[in-house]
Amino acid sequence: MAYGLNKVTLIGHLGGDPELRYTTNGVPTCSFSIATNESYKGADGNLVERTEWHNIVAFRKVAEVLAQYLHKGSKVYVEGKLQTRNWDDKNNPGIKHYKTEIVLDEFVFLDSKGGGGGGSSSRSEELPEAPPAAPDKEEDLPF
Repeated sequence: MAYGLNKVTLIGHLGGDPELRYTTNGVPTCSFSIATNESYKGADGNLVERTEWHNIVAFRKVAEVLAQYLHKGSKVYVEGKLQTRNWDDKNNPGIKHYKTEIVLDEFVFLDSKGGGGGGSSSRSEELPEAPPAAPDKEEDLPF
């Protein structure tokens, strides 16, 4: 049986601070948007710049980490899958709204603030531990 592939990989900057909310069951949910930019020469030969906005959503512990460390302007690598949800308009019966989001699987902080250059994670409850500190002395190197 043939399977499809639903995978999105982006590097961009946050357009605003992330929004942390909790579901009715108490599951943390973090939403934010990132902008990706591209430029190309138009038909008239002039440079055209284009910005595309992408909606990102993360859940559980990762949502809390992202809400704590990301802010407007942060540069981030995100990886996930596209998912479209829909809901009925409360004020106009019969009208459906749709929103396509990237459900986060992996991320890397790309800002150099904090000296580490970033860390990565997945949606799992357990976040990976930070790598061990570099040895202070040359003789401590394992090679």
